[in-house]
Amino acid sequence: MTIDRNTVSNRLQEVFKRVFDDPDMRISDDMTAADHSEWDSLMHIGLMASVETEFSISFSAGEIAHLGSVGELIDLIEERSNASGA
Repeated sequence: MTIDRNTVSNRLQEVFKRVFDDPDMRISDDMTAADHSEWDSLMHIGLMASVETEFSISFSAGEIAHLGSVGELIDLIEERSNASGA
C-alpha cells in the first residue's frame, strides 16, 4: 500500500501537535526549527522518535541531520514508507 503526500502531511501534523503539546500548531513545507521557539535539539530528538513510531520507519542520523524543512521530512517519510510497503 502506498502512502501519499497529503496523508503523510496530515499524520505528521498530528505528531507535531502531540510532541509540542499544541493543538493549534500548523506545519508547512517550508517550516524549520527556527520557526518554533520550543524546537530545540532535545525536542528534535523526541520529534524524530515520534515520527519513526507513527510511520513505523527508521532514519539514520545522517538523514536526520540533513533535513532542512518539514517539506523535506514529508518527502523522506513518503519515500521510506512507500519503499517499505507501509
